[in-house]
Amino acid sequence: MHPHFPTLVFDIETIPDVPGLRRLHGLEAALADDEVAELAFRERRVQSGHDFLPLHLQRVVSISCVLRAGNKFRVWSLAAPALSEAELIQRFFDGIEKFTPQLVSWNGGGFDLPVLHYRGLMHGLVAPRYWDLGDGSYADSREFRWNNYISRYHIRHLDLMDLLALYQPRANAPLDELAKLMGFPGKLGMDGSKVWEAWQAGKADDIRDYCETDVVNTYLVFNRFRLMRGEIDRVAATREEAFIRAELAALDKPHWREYLAAWAASPPGTEKEEA
Repeated sequence: MHPHFPTLVFDIETIPDVPGLRRLHGLEAALADDEVAELAFRERRVQSGHDFLPLHLQRVVSISCVLRAGNKFRVWSLAAPALSEAELIQRFFDGIEKFTPQLVSWNGGGFDLPVLHYRGLMHGLVAPRYWDLGDGSYADSREFRWNNYISRYHIRHLDLMDLLALYQPRANAPLDELAKLMGFPGKLGMDGSKVWEAWQAGKADDIRDYCETDVVNTYLVFNRFRLMRGEIDRVAATREEAFIRAELAALDKPHWREYLAAWAASPPGTEKEEA
């Protein structure tokens, strides 16, 4: 994690791939989207005891990002319906092509990236920099043999959840709870289980806003991880949190005002309580 590399924190939101489900199961066009999804949920519950669909049947409707480069901080989303699924995924990989950032996620190795792999494959997308394993045509390609986006134990993509659990699934922690225990806002009124319902209600903007707040939660946890790892000291970590507050306040949008109010009302983390 070189300090001069840009950092790109990302998070995705998905809904059932209704057209794909129609194709796979030969369902009639007259069947409503919610009925198609419910049939898939019901079949999944019988098979596995839950209704979380396989990753290749997850349609991406939002990719939210935090880009931290030099003295700049930017948070934004690539989202439907303004962009098709193919467009928003390709633009995400185009950003990696342009910046070669360090990627940071929460469960990105277990969910976000495999979903993007499957959906990108279906749409015929290209992402040569992302898939570079040291055999590419880039000037620094050989470096990717030892540190690439694909290997679980490399840090060009840092899956914070996986690393903090020492790659033991039974030790995984939910981002929402960990963020709140650290004194950050966590989730605000929505979680992944409500995205499909929100999409059906035409609330694509709410999904995008939720995804953006979650990616900022991830960035704040990453900042605290950098402190624990010794990359930055406590003064720098505290300064970074203040900087993020100021940057979000400058955006002056309803979801950021709500987020900042929740942050201000959050009790301090354990370390501050004991200090």
